[in-house]
Amino acid sequence: MFTTRGPAFHELAVQALSSVERGYDLLAPKFDHTPFRTPDAVLAAVRDALTPLGPFRRGLDLCCGTGAGLGVLTGLCQERVTGVDFSSGMLRVAGAAHRAVPGGPALDLVRADARALPFLDAFDLVVSFGAAGHFLPAERPALFAGVRAALRPGGLLAFPVAAPPRVGSAPYWALAGFDAAMRLRNALWRPPFVMYYRTFPLPRVRAELAAAGFSVGTVPLTALGTLPDGSPRCRLVLARRPGGKPAS
Repeated sequence: MFTTRGPAFHELAVQALSSVERGYDLLAPKFDHTPFRTPDAVLAAVRDALTPLGPFRRGLDLCCGTGAGLGVLTGLCQERVTGVDFSSGMLRVAGAAHRAVPGGPALDLVRADARALPFLDAFDLVVSFGAAGHFLPAERPALFAGVRAALRPGGLLAFPVAAPPRVGSAPYWALAGFDAAMRLRNALWRPPFVMYYRTFPLPRVRAELAAAGFSVGTVPLTALGTLPDGSPRCRLVLARRPGGKPAS
């Protein structure tokens, strides 16, 4: 939920009419006081699901924003944790909030485009939270290929995916309305602001990850609850670069 410490309506309007990079630069100081930040419950559930798959030496938080995922990696990785984002404003906030501690892994923050990662065979674990909607479907094959190249053989890409809302439900129409508004905005205004909620269907994403050379599986994040039919509200996608044990 938005709070009094979060952005005002006019600030959100300015952000929405900016580019993605400039919009997040503007939003960064108040981002953690918006509903866009990944909830702590999701971060904890992902951490708990990944813990038995470790230990990991080096980890990357892809599109780290203000650094919510860096805390997850700090508890999982032994040597080094890296956050990458293309918003310098978000990286400044992340740098102020997250610092290496004695006895813990080193911490780096790198400004780069996730679609052109400057890493090769560098990480055992890559995580990402809440960034999927910023990549158009046509961009995902190159994105996944870059992540695969950044992972060491046997390395793991992990990200949570919520179950889609029931067709016709209030959340369904809310997300559909948001995406429609963004498409209209991008048709009428430049620069575009790419953020869509319904362009990341799990079956298609699994196929794209497999095409990029990953072994793909999912595990339910049971701590986040179940739907009325008993299926999980959220799953963790586990995509492993060949060379290690297969994804579960």
